[in-house]
Amino acid sequence: MTSPQIRQAAALCVALSICALLIVPGNFPGLSGDARLTLAVFALATCAWIGTPIDDTYIALGAGLALTVTGVISSETLFGTLGDSTVWLLICAFVLAAAVARTGLAGRAAAFLVSGARSVRQLAHLTTAALVVTAFAVPATSGRAALALPVFLALAKVLADRKRLVVMLALLFPTVILLSAVATLIGAGAHLITVSVLWEATGNRVGFTQWLLIGLPLAVASSHLAAEVVLLTTTRRADRRGPVRITADDIQRHSENPVTGPWSSAESRCLMLLATVVALWCSEPLHQVPPAIVALIGAIVASSPALGTVHLKDALKTVPWSLLLFMAATMAMGVALANSGAAKWLVAGLPVDVEPWLFLALVIAVSTAAHLVLQSRSARSSVLVPLVIAAAVGAGVNPVAAALASTAAAGFCHTLPASAKPVTLFAEIPGTPTYTSHDLLRLSAVLAPLTAALVLLFALAVWPLLGVPVLKP
Repeated sequence: MTSPQIRQAAALCVALSICALLIVPGNFPGLSGDARLTLAVFALATCAWIGTPIDDTYIALGAGLALTVTGVISSETLFGTLGDSTVWLLICAFVLAAAVARTGLAGRAAAFLVSGARSVRQLAHLTTAALVVTAFAVPATSGRAALALPVFLALAKVLADRKRLVVMLALLFPTVILLSAVATLIGAGAHLITVSVLWEATGNRVGFTQWLLIGLPLAVASSHLAAEVVLLTTTRRADRRGPVRITADDIQRHSENPVTGPWSSAESRCLMLLATVVALWCSEPLHQVPPAIVALIGAIVASSPALGTVHLKDALKTVPWSLLLFMAATMAMGVALANSGAAKWLVAGLPVDVEPWLFLALVIAVSTAAHLVLQSRSARSSVLVPLVIAAAVGAGVNPVAAALASTAAAGFCHTLPASAKPVTLFAEIPGTPTYTSHDLLRLSAVLAPLTAALVLLFALAVWPLLGVPVLKP
């Protein structure tokens, strides 16, 4: 048997064994019928995500349907998740991203930042800063990776005679894209799942502004830390010592849109619209307009015949509808876990008398390593967050802090080429030198413990200063 076949067989055996144990009425006497059904569906879905090549969205929809047909959740709950404000926020954010991509603003920003680099270290950190900023303009890590790929190819052609630097940049781009996603609520679909599960389970609503206040400092710190680690693990001192000279003309030779010169009216309108939308998102406590409504207004303007830069039908083609359906289905699964008592039962046997810092450390360690089993970031959050919230309540830890720490730690997924879409995208570039599996393993061995420790530091020392205490209020 091949390795994938062994993995599928093992996953199937585990799922069937769990279901068999749950079917026997005498087992687990404290478990209700709805909780048994929920755990059985949850086990089957998780094992299918881990051990089969079946599409993640198909599995999630099947799980949501099974929970609805068996009466664990209502059809209104299943279909109502599609109308959640976080889903609309992501749809509208993708429309705005399509408008930004159409104008070529990303090329101008790259030329402005990267052309100022005079050394390899400056190039790495200026590139990192530019990639962090894209978290505000483009939702989801795969979208940002697609937008950044042409910029990387331009830099690779300019630095073609310095292969190690090209490999370093190839590894830097997906690394920073993944770690900086925590900067904003729309940075990854997993964030929206976390917010939804928190709201359903605890009644705590984490808005765009609060997430920005909590996530942006962590994103900046982890991204620049990663830039140093990438530099040290992929280049030698001689490679870093040589000067770097990249001009805007160098980037222009490999870009379809102008990166210098006068701004077009479309570029000016798009930049002004994007700045306005981000400003309104950040100032939500002042005007009380929900982020989804702000995003919808921005999407309407961005696709309007008079002021827009993209047709609405073209922008909607860029929306990852499969991801949205996956999010909606996993939100319904989270509701079932919480309302049926299954999540509370799962964590009832865990020790709750540990110190809060140790509890958070365990949560972060498990979440960091989870990408080795569950490759989908959203799937990791849909599995882990409901359990983390239930365990945090029992341990006296603030469930908001625990859920955010788990989600932030789950953003590390760099160990294998298949661990995340951006890693896969930059690992397979024809005609351009890029990293190998060995490079990823070497980076992961250093970066994984560092990022986990950084998340723990923020959860214990920084987030309490920003209104997210460690202990349950």
